[in-house]
Order: sequence, then C-alpha cells, then structure tokens
Amino acid sequence: MNAETTSLLSSFLLLFEGDSYLWEIIGLSIRVSTTAVALSMLIGFPLGALLAVRNFRGRQFIIVLVNTLMSMPPVVVGLFIYLLLSRTGPLGVFNLLYTPTAMIIAQVVLVTPIVIALSNQHLRLEWQRIGEQLRSLQVQFSGALLTLLWETRAALATVVLAGFGRAIAEIGAVMIVGGNIDHLTRVMTTAVALETSKGNLELAIALGLVLLCISLLVNAMVHLASTWWQREVL
Repeated sequence: MNAETTSLLSSFLLLFEGDSYLWEIIGLSIRVSTTAVALSMLIGFPLGALLAVRNFRGRQFIIVLVNTLMSMPPVVVGLFIYLLLSRTGPLGVFNLLYTPTAMIIAQVVLVTPIVIALSNQHLRLEWQRIGEQLRSLQVQFSGALLTLLWETRAALATVVLAGFGRAIAEIGAVMIVGGNIDHLTRVMTTAVALETSKGNLELAIALGLVLLCISLLVNAMVHLASTWWQREVL
C-alpha cells in the first residue's frame, strides 16, 4: 500500500471518527461563509431589485461597477480590507484584523456583487412580466419590491447558493485578513493549503473531501431550485 492510499484511508478515519480539530475547522468555515452570505443577501437583494425596476441617472455605471467587482481578484479584495482594518487604517481602532469578523467582511465584499448581479437578472425578467400589472393596481413601490422578491424566490435561492459556494471556497482574501491562525481563523481552504505544505496529507485530504461534498450539495440544490423556478414560471 503506497503513501497516497494510506493518506486517503487515514483521511476517511478522521472524518468518521469525528476528529475534533477537523470539525472545528469545518464549523468555522460554515459559520463564516453563512454569515457573509446572509449579509450579502440583505445588501444585494434590495439593490438588485432597485436596479431591476428603476431607471435613474448612473444606473448603467452601477451595473458596470458591480460586474467589475464580480471579477475582482480575491487577493486584491483581501489587501483592500487589510488596509482598512490594519492599526494604521481608518477602521484599525476596532481591532478586527486577524479575526473571523475580518474574514466575514472580506467574503461580503466578494459575494455581494455576485448577489446583486445575478438577482438583478432574475428580477428584471420577472418585472417585465408582472411590472405593468402591479403599476395598474397602483401597488406602492415597497410592496412591489416585496412582491417581486417573493415571485422570484426560487431563482433567488440559486443566487444564495451560488454566493455560498463562492464564499466557502475562498482562500486568498481570508488568508490575508484572517492570518490562518490555529483555533481562531483557520478555515478549510487555508487549512488545506497549510497542511499540504507541511506534508500532513491526511487532514488536507479530509478537508478537501468535505469541500467537494459541499460543492456537490450546493450544485445539486442549485439545479433543483432552477428546475422548480422554471416550472413555476411555465
């Protein structure tokens, strides 16, 4: 039995034996990413809806800016957040650098443009379908937005899942602002990079398998939500 096979078998043992260190890293990863996605929803859905239903000066610029931010390299985002949160930065007084909060902020910055752009696409299509009817009924703007969000709930679920998949797989930004500190800011992606460099393949493989399973689950849920939404629309 070669070393790779031994490492793979050992990684399965770590998972099924409930290794506390392994599950601590997994738990922190899920908490950070879930919190970041929830905050991105609170910011991104209203902005996506506003861009979908309103024509105003600067709208096209905002759309271009959001699309640009979607493709921004994570390490650049990490550097920007680092400069903000460092002791000499404008937010340094809060001592957030190298904490899970800093990692959440970085992920929010990365995920929010995705939520805005994708939700805007779905909401704009739905507004074209029901917008005239809502205007004829003289529904107030806030009520129209809530109706629009409700009618596209299945499509927006795919946006949430896409954002979570992006957040949970992030390494560059969270490494810079989190520091990969043991028992404090070490998440799955940063732990895989560290343990691989140390030659601790058992833990790296175990965490990699968890990431793969999460990716598979997220993609399966996106597919199911997309199928449901298409049936609802038809």
